[in-house]
Amino acid sequence: MKKLSVVLVVVLSLCLVVSMAFAADMKGTVKSVDAKAGSVVLTVDGKDTTYKADKAVDITKIKAGDKVEFTADKGVLKSYKAAAAAAPAKKAPVGC
Repeated sequence: MKKLSVVLVVVLSLCLVVSMAFAADMKGTVKSVDAKAGSVVLTVDGKDTTYKADKAVDITKIKAGDKVEFTADKGVLKSYKAAAAAAPAKKAPVGC
């Protein structure tokens, strides 16, 4: 019985790791948010995709035009955060 339990735990752990590997981390721009329907349209590489927000994700804090880094799996938005702003270009030193 102990061996069966150990094998079961190993198999379940592998399934968890594999499912996490298929979740995609991407960057995009919010095109629209429908808080009532719980969906977000994100533009990634010029292509619009609609994602259904996971119950744990609060989409009321984002708005159209926001740049975000997000994780999605099978059309479900799992998490997001504001994308890091690009660093301003450094100016060349003036003088000698």
